[in-house]
Amino acid sequence: MAAELTTHALIAKHRPTLDQALEAIRTRAYWSPHPEHPKAYGENGSLDMAAGKAAFDALLGSRLDLGQPGTDDWVGGETSPYGIELGVTYPHADLDELLPAMKAGQRAWRDAGAEMRAVVCLEILKRISDRTHEFAHAVMHTSGQAFMMAFQAGGPHAQDRGLEAVAYAYVEQVRTPDTAEWTKPQGKRDPLALTKRFTPVPRGVSLMIGCNTFPTWNGYPGLFASLATGNAVLVKPHPRAVLPLALTVQVAREVLAEAGFDPNLVALAAERPGEGIAKTLATRPEIRIIDYTGSTAFGDWLEANARQAQVYTEKAGVNTVLVDSAADYKGMLSNLAFSLSLYSGQMCTTPQNLLIPRDGIRTDEGPKTFDEVVADLARAVDGLLGDDARANALLGAIVNPDVKARLEAAAGLGEVALASREISNPEFPGAVVRTPVIVKLDGAKPDDEAAYMSECFGPVSFAVAVDSTADGVELLRRTIREKGAMTVGAYTSDAEVEDAIQEVCLEEAAQLSLNLTGGVYVNQTAAFSDFHGSGGNPAANAALCDGAFVANRFRVVEVRREAEGQA
Repeated sequence: MAAELTTHALIAKHRPTLDQALEAIRTRAYWSPHPEHPKAYGENGSLDMAAGKAAFDALLGSRLDLGQPGTDDWVGGETSPYGIELGVTYPHADLDELLPAMKAGQRAWRDAGAEMRAVVCLEILKRISDRTHEFAHAVMHTSGQAFMMAFQAGGPHAQDRGLEAVAYAYVEQVRTPDTAEWTKPQGKRDPLALTKRFTPVPRGVSLMIGCNTFPTWNGYPGLFASLATGNAVLVKPHPRAVLPLALTVQVAREVLAEAGFDPNLVALAAERPGEGIAKTLATRPEIRIIDYTGSTAFGDWLEANARQAQVYTEKAGVNTVLVDSAADYKGMLSNLAFSLSLYSGQMCTTPQNLLIPRDGIRTDEGPKTFDEVVADLARAVDGLLGDDARANALLGAIVNPDVKARLEAAAGLGEVALASREISNPEFPGAVVRTPVIVKLDGAKPDDEAAYMSECFGPVSFAVAVDSTADGVELLRRTIREKGAMTVGAYTSDAEVEDAIQEVCLEEAAQLSLNLTGGVYVNQTAAFSDFHGSGGNPAANAALCDGAFVANRFRVVEVRREAEGQA
């Protein structure tokens, strides 16, 4: 065991950070130990950027040997949305050999205790953080995010979410003391006295099923929540986004081994093209926890069929913004334009439906008709993305052909208020880059309802005319209840309308952002302060991150015996 990874050294190194994380989730104030700016990494930021790019380039065409048992083949096939072949191959596992090997290390990991598990997790996160530039390129070339977004969302923001999960896991595990002396008076007789020991015990092997768009940001909460609570974790990446999670597994295995634990507590399950191993894995008896981000159809299947496991899902929803009135009209348009454009709308939090009264709205610039609001928003998006270099930096690339097909089909659903246009990327000629489309729909027409009441993932938004703000509030309620929502936005200068919208979101359990006009956007959340999803509507059955997300990943087992001196 490396001297620097002794128990004492790890606790001395990481306990201050853990304590700060615990304070952050208590106060919900802003805090992050992971810098957002690329130049903050290394003694010379520019050199570190070059080193990260060089490390990524060195991975291309390589075999990533993780040294895990049960490897029976080497698989790969990722192509970057920017048009380059990654050519990385990964171990394919014989599950009958790998899963027992993963379970073998759980006893020592369980017995290490909550604090030791937490600081080992923090060491894993620290080493990932030190390689943020390398990870950023891996995220960029599997998700299609532009580099700066891949750097921030795939790096520090993902690391924050992992640390947040560790903090919540620690809180829940230490809620019960390790030991207790229990004495019950018996009147004139001697009291009854017991010594009790309470041990958090893991459920078993945890399966993390990764997504294509945010492999680290969406993957790290479940991975670290399970690992910190004593479970082994099997990482099953999306076949188009293996590399960032494979690197994560590599780092985790190195740290576990250096800290004296079995590296097989974390392993990778890569798959052959078209193999579809998620269903096979999800129903194996060894799998006791599942974390999943992706389509509603497969999320529903997991909840119905993986009966032996505790299943945490983030599925799809129809995110809605209700526009009643605007005290800062230009600020509202600017904020919405950015929200619709960021990463080509390929975020589970991007607004889809914009509910606007057909008679128009009140603004600080005077009344605006429905058509004027939609036209002004289209101009705001056009202005934001008018420069191709700026557009490439915001949009990234279309992540897969399905998104492109939905975007192209959306133009046929109604009157196009803003047409999507193709943008070339000089650095990556093979990238598919498209600006958003905005389509006008009528909330009173059944044919239009079929479109706006379904998720259309990607750079597609519907401007839906409603009869009144009150009708919009009720449509908002129905949308959340029937389809779910990861986010809700609203603009109003009327206190009664604000109360009505807030009440809908409280009753239907949806996270609400009101009157955002500055540099905070409805589709962005901050770890340690904001909850991502609520777990209370059909879009997700879990929230990132709260106590419920971690508490059922372990159980507390009690051993009691009569106290010394008892007859």
